[in-house]
Amino acid sequence: MHPLLVTLIDTAVPLLLPTRCSLCDAADSALLCQACQQRYLRTSTNRCHQCALPLLPQETSRRCGACLAAPPAFDRSIVVTDYLAPQDQLVLALKFGQRLALAPLMARLLHQAIRQADREDGASVPLLQPAALLPVPLHRRRLCERGYNQALEIARPLARALDSTLYIDGLQRCRDTEPQSRLTLSERKKNLRHAFLITPALLPHIAGAHLAVVDDVMTSGATLQTIARLLKRHGAASVSNYVFARTPKPDDQQHGVLA
Repeated sequence: MHPLLVTLIDTAVPLLLPTRCSLCDAADSALLCQACQQRYLRTSTNRCHQCALPLLPQETSRRCGACLAAPPAFDRSIVVTDYLAPQDQLVLALKFGQRLALAPLMARLLHQAIRQADREDGASVPLLQPAALLPVPLHRRRLCERGYNQALEIARPLARALDSTLYIDGLQRCRDTEPQSRLTLSERKKNLRHAFLITPALLPHIAGAHLAVVDDVMTSGATLQTIARLLKRHGAASVSNYVFARTPKPDDQQHGVLA
């Protein structure tokens, strides 16, 4: 079934038939009940502005010590929640369960988080209206297997909410890399070498622009770091990450991103 048709069905069915909360399974007219949204998806602003990991008590700057010592290529990361149970089930259901109706929900929550960040911290980067929204691409083989790109499905409604231009194919994954989740932190950096390219349609719009990269999960930050470096090499003034969930610091990772 075409992914757009799946999205229409998933969006229409809850409006016509009783549905249940995607997290607690309570009967509700929405995909996510208000109780679960308040309990699990309340955006925390006590995060490093660059890598979006929670700031330690002794860290008084807006950036964590690791990002101050070795700044990543991207300038800002906005996330809704941590990639922990039970909210990780929303990501898994979208990514592997074809629950495409969850993508507009994630986009709405991301838009709220972006508005909150823009309002609360007086960000110098204009978070609410990036010049372009760029979904992290899948390789064509994986796209054919899955039938859709979950990052793109989140980016579509988010671009409308932000009134920003969505470049569906602005970035391309030119190598079919191993899934990052299967690799050690040191292997992830090598795995992404020469993995992405910028398409001709996007090139004229990069120089001097604020660009935002959209994804479902940020784990080590290696993918987003690689993309940000590529965009900065082509003249981007700033790069933000708009990501639904952030994996807490793994045991084998220092606080910060994989540089």
